[in-house]
Amino acid sequence: MFPLGGFTPLQSSALTAVATRLNATPRSVALAWLLQRSPNILLIPGTSSVAHLRENVAGAALPLSEDDLAELDKIGS
Repeated sequence: MFPLGGFTPLQSSALTAVATRLNATPRSVALAWLLQRSPNILLIPGTSSVAHLRENVAGAALPLSEDDLAELDKIGS
């Protein structure tokens, strides 16, 4: 997953920590984070892997708390 652009998957201790707390994958958390950042964001995740498709669907339904969002928003700061 490349939620911030480029060709390197997002790797972050904050992303991993939130995913661990929520019993989710970092990929699902990254999608949930982007979807909850703004109502005008439209993600079009593509995959040829059924496992990645499941992660994408899980991310669309994953609720993030205000604390989770604040922690994730520090990525790249």
